[in-house]
Amino acid sequence: MRIALDAMGGDVVPQPNLDGALAALAANPDLEILLVGDRPLLERLIAEQGISEARLRLVASEGVAEMGEKPTEALLKKPNCSIAVCWKLMAAREVDAVVSAGSTGAVVGAGLRTKLFLKGVKRPGIAVAMPTLRGTSVMLDVGANPQARPEHLCQYAVMGTIYARDVLNIENPGVGLMNIGSEDGKGNELVREAHQLLSSSLFKGRYQGNIEGRDLFYGTADVVVCEGFLGNVLLKASEGMAEMMLKRVGQHLLEALSHEKVAVQQAFKDIARTYSYHESGGAPLLGVDGICMICHGSSNGQSIANALRAAIRIKDRRINQQIVESLAEAASAG
Repeated sequence: MRIALDAMGGDVVPQPNLDGALAALAANPDLEILLVGDRPLLERLIAEQGISEARLRLVASEGVAEMGEKPTEALLKKPNCSIAVCWKLMAAREVDAVVSAGSTGAVVGAGLRTKLFLKGVKRPGIAVAMPTLRGTSVMLDVGANPQARPEHLCQYAVMGTIYARDVLNIENPGVGLMNIGSEDGKGNELVREAHQLLSSSLFKGRYQGNIEGRDLFYGTADVVVCEGFLGNVLLKASEGMAEMMLKRVGQHLLEALSHEKVAVQQAFKDIARTYSYHESGGAPLLGVDGICMICHGSSNGQSIANALRAAIRIKDRRINQQIVESLAEAASAG
């Protein structure tokens, strides 16, 4: 498998991306990585660190879509920036996947410009694994499509179900639609129409109806569907809440159990590791004809390596083929 890795994507570059690439190559003998970025810089780092890896190829790019830039403007001004080159490589079928810790807007924007969608997909969506009291659930979309239509949300239900079942190993995943209340008729026009579509026979036995924000963490639904604006707000609010709670609870416990300080600190490190985005590596952009993993800007080498491994898993489990087949089945049934 060949993967284009955006060497210039992330808060501190390119070392974490290089470290992650080397770790993934060491663990996967059939993997080849095209490291896309500032070639002179990458060549210097590789020489300084004495790296010799035949399956690591360098591909030159020009410029970076910075985190603070408007994605559309960055991609217009820098058509050969690192993330744009990654997507061009996938559009030309030179790679099977793209992995980047760069600006999410630029990653999605560069992908949408290629119009590299799976057959039947109207708009791709970002799926993220969320920890819950029952284990793990999938929420999508979390930022790719802030102006979703009801049919887009139905497609997210299909794609999210396949991802939950075949990548996260959730048996018979149920689907919930994020809303302001669980009753029929709740919400704006978008969610009311999506609720009617999801209630059709196609999702019979899998659709659990409307769910509320608090249900997300109870694990009420294995697949949580929402439009991108709401999903992004929920995701970032969840990250902030989790970080705050771990710090405050940890502080109080350390004060109360000062004689067990070392044990308490270790326990909280274990909890933080369990729910860290470094463990999952990144979130897939489902619905593109290829594989795209979007990583956190502060990803370290471990996170990048895990994202590369996740891309391999998505290919091995034929997620894209299953999405195409399921959407075709849905279209014929509708």
